[in-house]
Amino acid sequence: MSKQLILALSKGRILDETLPLLADAGITPAEDLRKSRKLLFDTNLADVKLIVIRATDVPTYVQLGAADMGIAGKDVLLEHGADSLYEPLDLQIARCRLMTAGARDESPGRARRRVATKFVNVARRYYAEQGIQAEVIKLYGAMELAPIMNLADEIIDIVDTGNTLRANGMEPRELIDHISTRLVVNKASMTMKHAQIKPLIERLEAAVDKRLSAEEAHA
Repeated sequence: MSKQLILALSKGRILDETLPLLADAGITPAEDLRKSRKLLFDTNLADVKLIVIRATDVPTYVQLGAADMGIAGKDVLLEHGADSLYEPLDLQIARCRLMTAGARDESPGRARRRVATKFVNVARRYYAEQGIQAEVIKLYGAMELAPIMNLADEIIDIVDTGNTLRANGMEPRELIDHISTRLVVNKASMTMKHAQIKPLIERLEAAVDKRLSAEEAHA
């Protein structure tokens, strides 16, 4: 097994919040990840490289050993099923909620519902636990449109401020889980490269603690 560590980062909003946290932990890319068309990047640490991929692909890369470590939202990990990964650290960034939502002032059916979401596995588990028979329709975006167009009775989606829901005559209903960004580690890498990975986890943990302390001080 190579002694080089590969850390998989999620594209998008998570990346914007991840890079300052990595910098606080003493890990900086050799070039601007957001401007380069490259996908594999050197860092200031000779044995650490970064890859930047779709958030939904991060658990797969880490689980199958293409990356030793990864940074992804808890929503992605819940949908993927991350039992085969170590999840040693909550990075406390990109915080939001995974919720059901539906049209304002309408009550969903108790026994059966049609649900639109990109979190198909999460939806099936959630409604089964509630004893509700759910027809799950996979959509990739504009979830709020599904109830408006009578495609679904309700949706499962990420809720931050709730403004998009309100603008479309909808409201959040049930909380499925609080979401934040997590560090995950390949199990074989944790064993074979423990001496390299453990200090990185500790540096990231210190950076998270420092940031949370600063937030509390300004609260």
